Amino acid sequence: MTLKIEHLTGGYTGVPVIKDINLEIKPGEALGLIGLNGAGKSTTIKHILGLLRPQKGKILLNDVNLTMQPTKFKRQVAYIPETPVLYPELTLKEHLELTMLSYGLDANKSWDRAHELLKMFRLDDKLDWLPIHFSKGMRQKVMIVSAFLADTSLLVIDEPFTGLDPLAVANLIDLIKQAIANDKMVLMTTHVLADAQQAISNYAVLNRGTIEVIGSLQEIRQHYGLKPDDPFDQLYLALNREDNGNA
Repeated sequence: MTLKIEHLTGGYTGVPVIKDINLEIKPGEALGLIGLNGAGKSTTIKHILGLLRPQKGKILLNDVNLTMQPTKFKRQVAYIPETPVLYPELTLKEHLELTMLSYGLDANKSWDRAHELLKMFRLDDKLDWLPIHFSKGMRQKVMIVSAFLADTSLLVIDEPFTGLDPLAVANLIDLIKQAIANDKMVLMTTHVLADAQQAISNYAVLNRGTIEVIGSLQEIRQHYGLKPDDPFDQLYLALNREDNGNA
């Protein structure tokens, strides 16, 4: 029962963006994938979601090979994108019903959970609203509610804090903690390490398409020669210096 990424090389039109990526996430673990823009985070996520085909390597989730059994693999994954994607002609209620159908969920049990999540994110009185009436933050909350409603083995979360108010950020962190306590696996990309560290203990640093180090923020600080009390932003400055030094 793990997510295993083994020797993954991939990108676009034959040009590798990520090179020989190896990652493993076990049940009850959350991993933060961090790095500068262009490091390969989005490409890695697109491979895990099956949007890109690996040039080399394989991705397994609970022993299901993404390439060999894509539908079975994707049924085990929920995704919160950085930019919310909603159907303009569907109400909030219909979006949630679509999630239930897509994942084969029991409607009665799922609606109990849905109402909990909707109340948490102050969307419980907006079931008949269309996306055109939602702010960006509200759209992001719809994506969060749908993803946690799906109750999958793996949650892939891409820059989730963008556009969220402080209460929504706190609620999302609590949901991630609950997922971990329930033996779910979480993979999150974020630049907001001050918020992420409340729910995530281990991080993988991507730089120029390769993973340079995996460990706690303290271990990553040590790897890049940072002091324990240095601001988190110093990590990205260190990555930038290293990147420029290798250019």
